[in-house]
Formats: sequence, C-alpha cells, structure tokens
Amino acid sequence: MDSHTGFHSLREETAASLPVRGDLPAWLRGSLIRNGPGAFSFPDGSDVDHWFDGLAMLYRFTFDPGDGAGSVTGGDTDVVHYRNRFLRSDAYEAATSGEFEGGFATGETTLRSRLATFLAEPYDNANIVAERVGDAYVALTESPRGVGFDPNTLETTGHVDRDGDAPSGQLSCAHFKRDPATGALVTVDTEFGRASRYHVTAWTPEGDRRHVGSVDTDRPAYMHSFALTPRYVVLTEFPLRLDPRRFLKPGRQPPFIEQFEWEPERGTRIVVLDRTTGDVVAEPTADPLFGFHHVNAFERKGGAEIVFDLETIPDATAIDSLYLENVRAGEMGAMAGRIDRFTVDLGTTTGAGRYAGGDATVSRETLYDDGSALPTASPARWCREHRYVYAMGMDTPVTEWARRVVKLDAEAGTVETFDAGGDYFGEPIFVPAPDGEREDDGVVLTVALDVDTERSRLLVLDGETFAERARATLPYALPFDFHGRYFPELRAASGG
Repeated sequence: MDSHTGFHSLREETAASLPVRGDLPAWLRGSLIRNGPGAFSFPDGSDVDHWFDGLAMLYRFTFDPGDGAGSVTGGDTDVVHYRNRFLRSDAYEAATSGEFEGGFATGETTLRSRLATFLAEPYDNANIVAERVGDAYVALTESPRGVGFDPNTLETTGHVDRDGDAPSGQLSCAHFKRDPATGALVTVDTEFGRASRYHVTAWTPEGDRRHVGSVDTDRPAYMHSFALTPRYVVLTEFPLRLDPRRFLKPGRQPPFIEQFEWEPERGTRIVVLDRTTGDVVAEPTADPLFGFHHVNAFERKGGAEIVFDLETIPDATAIDSLYLENVRAGEMGAMAGRIDRFTVDLGTTTGAGRYAGGDATVSRETLYDDGSALPTASPARWCREHRYVYAMGMDTPVTEWARRVVKLDAEAGTVETFDAGGDYFGEPIFVPAPDGEREDDGVVLTVALDVDTERSRLLVLDGETFAERARATLPYALPFDFHGRYFPELRAASGG
C-alpha cells in the first residue's frame, strides 16, 4: 500500500537555517523541540504496524528574529534554525541492525522478552515528548526509562532512569506535569504485581526525586496523562484494564496494548490525591470513557472543587484506528475526540479540615464536540483557571488527518479556526508573550504539511487574532509527530 505523505519514513538528518516569510516577535528567541515517530520501516525490510511504534525522531526549531540584536546571520532577516535527528535508543539500534522484536502495538513477545523488558531494560523508543528534568533534556515514552539528548545538537547522551528511593514501576504516564509556581515536575508510574499501585513522584527544579503518594488498584488502567492542581493530583482510571499476571504466562503473546481489556461496567474512577499528605481524598466514579490527553486543571471554591478539561472518546477503539494500515487508508473514524470539562466536588470536610471523600461527586459538560486531537493550553495557565484551549480540528466522521487548528474560548463558547498554509496540521503549541497582559497574548506554533509540494511548514499564528504571522518552509515533508515543548532558554546563541 502506498504510504500517506504524513506516515512516510524520513531518513534524512538535517541542519539548516530557514528564511522566514512574515515577521517573528522580537521576544520569540527560544526553541520548539518536537518528538514523534520518524521511521516506520527498517533496512532489513521489516516495519512496524502502528503509528505509535515509529522510531523516535527529535526536531528543533530555534527562532532568531533578525532585529540586529540576536540574529546569528548578522542581518535583519528573520530566521528559524532547524535540525532533526533520530534518537539513538536501544530500540533504534535493534531496528537498524535487523533485530527489532516489537513495541507498543507491534509484534509478539516471549516470556523471556517480557521479563527482560520489565526487569532489566525497559522499552526505550522514547518518541512521545521532550522535557527538561533538572538540567537534563529527556525524550519520554510510556516506560520509566527516558533517553537524554543534547538540546543543541540533539545527539543522544544516554538513559535517564528513575534514581533515588522513590518507588517506580513498569509503565509511566508519558506526560509529566509541571507546577509553574514551584517548578516541581510530577509524574505517575504504574507498578504491576499481585498488589498493583500507581506511584506519584515529583522532581524538584534541581532534579531530585521524591515520593508524593501511591494508589492501590486491582487491575491497572492504561493512562497516558493525568491532571495537576496546586494541591492535588487527579488520575482518570479509564476502564481499559490489565491483569498483570498474564505477562508471566509462558509462550508468545500479542503486543503490549492488546493485553488490556475494555471493562465499561467499572466506569471511570476519578482518584484525587493530596500532594502534601499523599492521601487519597476522593474517588468518585464517572461514566465509562477513554482519553489520552488532559488539557489543564485548576481549583475553585477554596479548593473544594477541582476542574479539569480532558479530551474524551467513548471507548478505546481509537488505539485500533491508529494502526498504519488504517490511517494510510484514511480509516480514522474512531480517532476524533471532544473536549469535556469535569468538575469534582470534594464533599464535606472532617473536623481537621480535610475532605472525607465519601460523598464526593463528579459532573461532566462538553466544551467542544466537533472533532479534536492533541489539545493544549497556555503554559502560563497551568494549574490555574484557563480560558483558551488549542487543538487540531478533525472532521467528523473522520476520514483524514486534521485539516485545521482551532482556538476554543471555554468562557464564551466560541471557536476560531485556521486552515491556511498547508493541507494537514499538527499539534498547536501556545507560547505566551513574556510581558503579555491577556491570556492569548502570544503566538501559536504548528507544523503544517503541504501534500502537493511534499514540504512541511512551521507556522507562527497570532495568539489573539489566530491569523498567520510568519512561516518557515522545510526542505522536505515531516511525518506526523506527537508533541512539542517550547524552551525559552534554548536560543540561537547556544548552538543554533
């Protein structure tokens, strides 16, 4: 089958300075680092089955406004310095040497390989997102084994494991959550066992890791992300569950994600954990649903209510819809999400002022149901009430990739769209202006794919008007990737 342009394998590793059409804000001098699957087939002729299993590739876009002050070109022309590089993980070395054995949704596993993955060398195809942990820049996936990289050259520097005495596990939420008030970087790991647990840990800004609290579970759920507020960690335990004992059975088994079973009768347990005490203060149950990405969360009524926005889909069939044979044929019907707002009322308090949790409730309302993917909010609003949500806009029913990006005003209930500059669009990332007075004072960064020219473009949109402000065209088409982070400290002067 011919590959859709967005699902091709990119072999080139390039460093280039790209001219900008339009103008960049003078304050936009950091770097956007994106991560995602760069190759789906390998030299020995083998390939992966699922979009999630492509080999990790990092992309760095460094903004260099040409105002004569910071431009490394010495002129007045705006430039974006671009670089891409494969992550040289163990998975990469195995795939490129003809020893690839499978991944998240590809291939079968033996008991020996399963034990090795869990106990000795966790899967390290870290193709989901990049984060800064202390002074280290780390590519992340859904195992507790990050892969470090040099933020300037994108060269792989080695594994970054869970150091210290804080507990860990065999599965990790790929998305860490940063508290902008304290700088703490929080994550959730799942430990499989006779008594399985979710372990919440946090890194200090210096990179020290501590245990926040743990939650017991009889059958662990698949969770890609979670929610964070100043006081609480919120887990959405979807009814896509796993009996970890099956991993110990002899013989060959289907890939990892196919070990999970959809159990809608359980509903969705909403677990609220106090970040100070580590106690579970509430665990109400919502209707059965599934989702990958939390947008943001905040508290109301002095902490008596927790509000979080989550992109939801009715069930876990979205994972099946992302097998490459489906997406290349345009069969993406289960992929489009909607953005829902959940409100947890923590109920009555005890005599000590703590919430009892027994009468906690959760309610749900829809903010946007016209088809979305990969929603984000301004990092300046993390853990605080937000007004705007940015997302890829999907047609429903879905037959193609996102044809637009959208800006949702959760307060007014209005939506703005942008669909110029390309045929397909990736995740929109909002970068707040340093001295901005409005929540949408800044720019939105998104990568668009032009099918006819077989080129990708980095588009810079005005945060308020949602109109194009600038663009830089790449020398080739990028495969559809996953997530990006903007790092203001990574400037052109630090390596370009």
